[in-house]
Amino acid sequence: MDILLNPHRGNSLLPDAPRTRATSDAVTALLADCPKHDVTPLIDAVELARECNVSSIHIKDERARMGLGSFKALGAAFAVAKDAAAAANDAAAITSALNGRTYVAASAGNHGLSVAAGARVFGARAVIYLSDTVPEAFAAKLRAKGADVVRAGATYEESMEAAEAAAREHGWTLLSDSTWEGYIDPAMNVMEGYLQMAHEAVKQVPVPPTHILLQAGVGGMAAALAAHARHAWGDDPIIIVVEPEVAPALIESIRAGALQTTGGPVSNMGRLDCKTPSMVALASLSRDADIFATITEAEAEEGTARLAALGIASTPSGTAGLCAAMAGGLDLPPEARILAVLSEGPEDG
Repeated sequence: MDILLNPHRGNSLLPDAPRTRATSDAVTALLADCPKHDVTPLIDAVELARECNVSSIHIKDERARMGLGSFKALGAAFAVAKDAAAAANDAAAITSALNGRTYVAASAGNHGLSVAAGARVFGARAVIYLSDTVPEAFAAKLRAKGADVVRAGATYEESMEAAEAAAREHGWTLLSDSTWEGYIDPAMNVMEGYLQMAHEAVKQVPVPPTHILLQAGVGGMAAALAAHARHAWGDDPIIIVVEPEVAPALIESIRAGALQTTGGPVSNMGRLDCKTPSMVALASLSRDADIFATITEAEAEEGTARLAALGIASTPSGTAGLCAAMAGGLDLPPEARILAVLSEGPEDG
């Protein structure tokens, strides 16, 4: 495990870059009209806390979010819903407000499901680009949601380049969950959707946490939850961002003092296997996170198996934050009250 104390804490590594929103009434208001929306549970993991020798571990369980099996249901679908609300002449017309519009995205699975679900509800088409490493099971799930699936490239980054090229060629709307110079607002809307999860967790925890563990790929979820945690609880919680050892985009950017693109083999934490961070997420996390850490492939596999034995089934991507706690390198004190996220269900769920 590689651990780095954030030297930029309280200041942004990218002072001129926008930072993720910390609160959003718009998310709650739109979700109130969605029949599939319900608050996801908070697990009081007593036995796991005992194993980790800490006071408590509460886990925000996103495995059943809106029937899509992942926190990502809150992101792209919300961004599409915002577009539909802006385009609709009246409430009755909202389900057809985006007729004729096509959304295109690259995905490691769950983001694509959210794009597809949102497009389907509001009359749009979804085209999702997948790299060769994404399991065919995810492609099948996307097609079941009505999306057109295109395989392109050996890595997520290559599939992202293909999606960008398709958007330019066909005039489609690119809906990424990452941000970069010249591409900000659509992904900011995706990140805004994730604030609903943070909003719920703040209301659910019996006592504010001392430590918050957040897994990250490009960093959108981690940035949104960290920003809301600072809004709710100030500087008190220690926020720890966890990445795969072979995809250390955020930690290496923090270490270098500038946004970095990293290299490495394919990770078993597939949804976190992103080699370039989101610019907005990096700007936000450099201000809000206290510690950046990476875990090995073995630590992720072993932690996921231990959690499954406790009845908490997910994937190495979904459990990465908890796996960091279980690996032991964080030196968590016995009085620690941990808040973590189970960000997706198991592969066969």
